[in-house]
Amino acid sequence: MKPSISRHTQTDTRALILKHAQALLLTRSYLGLSFQDLANHVGIRKASLYHHFASKEALGIALIDATGARFMHWAQSLQNSSATTQLQAYVQMFRDGIGAGQKVCPIGATSGEWDCLEPALQDRIRQLHLSQLQWLTATTLQLESITTLKSSALRQHAAAARAHLINALCQGAMLSARLHASAQVFDAATTPLNDLLQ
Repeated sequence: MKPSISRHTQTDTRALILKHAQALLLTRSYLGLSFQDLANHVGIRKASLYHHFASKEALGIALIDATGARFMHWAQSLQNSSATTQLQAYVQMFRDGIGAGQKVCPIGATSGEWDCLEPALQDRIRQLHLSQLQWLTATTLQLESITTLKSSALRQHAAAARAHLINALCQGAMLSARLHASAQVFDAATTPLNDLLQ
């Protein structure tokens, strides 16, 4: 009986660490996420963090992996919706994530510090970004303005270009909202995109 309770407690503590680490990552960035501050938020000793994550890099990878899993779950929940609805939901996902303009996404929280990140963490962040671009490309391929193009190569190129545009617009709008601590800045930047998707 004791081992299962112990495992359960460890799982709960790990989940709590990830929850608080995510909050710190989105408001302070990866380099601004300190183990001491994290331990204080969780209510454990700093040394106890290393029982769950051998290094800050391991914690960063776990955060990015958790973000990727949430994104895939989110994408699957929309698979029966129209492409337009899915793309509008993608913009709204960023809007919901910024709060009142105080937060950015994990990609935004790490990209400005790129050269300071460990190579394994960089790889995970790239994979997350590519998975979003692949989803955006596949979804954009379903738009009528793309499906009517005669050439398969042209359709793929147009969808990929739009995927990059949508992603870059959402990322940039999110960073601008953070800079001005105003979600209205995000809305102003993404309104033309939402209008196009109507």
